Amino acid sequence: MTEGQKSLPKWILIVSGLFALLEVMVSVSLCVSPQSVVETVDLSAKGVDYLIYMWAARQFALGFIFALATFKKSIPMLTIAYVFLFVMFIGDFVIGILQKENSMIVAAIVMCIVSSALIIALNKRK
Repeated sequence: MTEGQKSLPKWILIVSGLFALLEVMVSVSLCVSPQSVVETVDLSAKGVDYLIYMWAARQFALGFIFALATFKKSIPMLTIAYVFLFVMFIGDFVIGILQKENSMIVAAIVMCIVSSALIIALNKRK
């Protein structure tokens, strides 16, 4: 472990661990009970299950990356994970605008602010 890794604040590790847990929980929810996550989608339509599993795989991969980066206390890995999260929520913001879904827009803005703040905090630790 390098000196830079030792100086990583506990609050960043806690937040990153919570993101890891959240992403894995969403992934499991999508696989086990997709109707609880996507209430407005006809789950019996052809190909929808494929898209749900692709989404679950994306969420699981992000959760795994956050978990590994948090466990290793790796600033570069956490930075990349938060950049990915930021880009993902920009996409959610655009989708929210296109779907005229205000709750998605607000959530995406909040998460973009959170992820960008964490990117800035991590870059100050380099």
